[in-house]
Amino acid sequence: MAAPLYTTASGQLFHAGKILIATVGLPARGKTHLSHAIERYLRWLGVKTKVFSLGDYRRKMLGGADKIPKDYFKSGPKSPETEALRKEILNGLDEGVINFFDGGGQVVIYDANNGQQARRYAIREKFGKLGIHVMFLESICTDKSIVEANVRSVKLSSPDYVGWDPEKAVQDFYSRISGHEKFYEPIENPSFPYIKLINVGEQVVVNNIQGYLQSRIVFFLMNIHNRQRTIYFARAGEALIEHLYKADADLSSLGWDYSDELCNFLINLRKGAAARSIEKAQGETEAELAGRRDLPGAGPGEEGRPLEVWTSARRRSSHTAYPFAEKGYRVIERSQLSEMNPGVVDGMSAEEIIKRYPDEWEKKQKEPYSHRFPRAESYHDLSVRLEPIIFELERARSDVLIIGQSSVLRCLIAYYQGMQPHEIPSIQVREGELVEIRPEAYGVSTRIHNFWDPVARRQERDRAFECARQGCVDEDGEERVAETQAATDAEADQSDAVPNSQSQEEVDQVGRRGRTTVKMLGLGQGGGGEEGNWMHRRDSSSNTPEGIRADAAALRKLEQEMREAGIKESSTF
Repeated sequence: MAAPLYTTASGQLFHAGKILIATVGLPARGKTHLSHAIERYLRWLGVKTKVFSLGDYRRKMLGGADKIPKDYFKSGPKSPETEALRKEILNGLDEGVINFFDGGGQVVIYDANNGQQARRYAIREKFGKLGIHVMFLESICTDKSIVEANVRSVKLSSPDYVGWDPEKAVQDFYSRISGHEKFYEPIENPSFPYIKLINVGEQVVVNNIQGYLQSRIVFFLMNIHNRQRTIYFARAGEALIEHLYKADADLSSLGWDYSDELCNFLINLRKGAAARSIEKAQGETEAELAGRRDLPGAGPGEEGRPLEVWTSARRRSSHTAYPFAEKGYRVIERSQLSEMNPGVVDGMSAEEIIKRYPDEWEKKQKEPYSHRFPRAESYHDLSVRLEPIIFELERARSDVLIIGQSSVLRCLIAYYQGMQPHEIPSIQVREGELVEIRPEAYGVSTRIHNFWDPVARRQERDRAFECARQGCVDEDGEERVAETQAATDAEADQSDAVPNSQSQEEVDQVGRRGRTTVKMLGLGQGGGGEEGNWMHRRDSSSNTPEGIRADAAALRKLEQEMREAGIKESSTF
């Protein structure tokens, strides 16, 4: 598959050599967005990569746009002082690039305009002499709306224009663009290795690209766009049996409560974002409204933007997405999102693993990313499996919620945050947190929302269980324990009588807990999985007698399925 297979301690793919990708294009053509997207992808693959931005280096040396000499961006001859300043900044950036390569770096994305042929020849000659393979990435925008949106949404938030009046900043930046346009020369030399992206992915032209890693970069660029969207991550709800991978257990009643709360919280979050966007748009000028790429209330993270829910085909993840399917959202099952297979240690506690597999445990502590237990997967294996999901996310133009186990979410969050593979196992993804990530031109923004208190909810559920066990008295003075036990036994018998398949319209109300059995519709491409007894919606709450009875009956049935399949709660295969 992809380069994680070749990840080395040095962070280099020795057969790929050193690579410099020099961006080419007029201002506001998405070069910075492309640069950081490539950096994010290659770092996730384990390749030592860094973006060197000429604009960032110039701001570091000189400050914002008000500190720049007036003729710095103007076309034509410049004052000797300005020419010397530009050369000093250029040489300083080049020195940083060389130092990065000397320090073990493998790929540099050289983020600058590089709009003249003479400058491109100079880059190729200077770095080619050092044994560095130079390729060019030209971004061309013929769609004026893309340029307008880039100017307003990206450049106005640039450090160059902090504190500026928005309209004056727009005028200043357009004057900068016109200065570059007069002397801009597109790439036409057939001997140059280059990639041309037209309108950020509408058309891709590839010339003289050679090498494994270079080809991976081309493939990646063919799958991306610059349309903003929001990616959400949330863990699946609690299962009837938490610690046994082979059981593929359904949600507990508490897990169903969690799924409902996640759905309601996210819908309300997006409604609030849409309302704020609409309110803000009422105070915008016509020019600002024209520069929007999305209608007010339909931007990334807002109710008007389509939302897809991606989940694995395993029961707990798929059913955590069930409330979204009920509300009409598109839910897609993807097998690559299945949790990491624990192998022979399935169902074991840490103490049991240390006792039975002490050598493997020691290896796991030393290499948590690459180690795998016998018949298991490692984080490295999981990363390789998830690469198609990465490309699907880059292609996605709608917002996406991914529901999965923590191991899967760690790998995907690491990708967006540009983290190295060895950092993946230490990423914290807590139950009850909704992680919101939005890719932007200069990186990603991350917010964490808390919608569920797992400790408090489990304590509440445990009190309800204890009350049922001890026979608490309800408001009418009647004891519940006998009723609860009798209803549980009766419902277990009744549950066995539920048919395995129903028509799309058929709804079966079963027993006193009010369980609704329906065929799951719209759960992904290629069907929602096997249509069996587990494909039902439980409406009972976790802290009610009905919820207690529902869990007891469901657990009985799951244990029966496990016995029939020869699955034990121990980890032996």
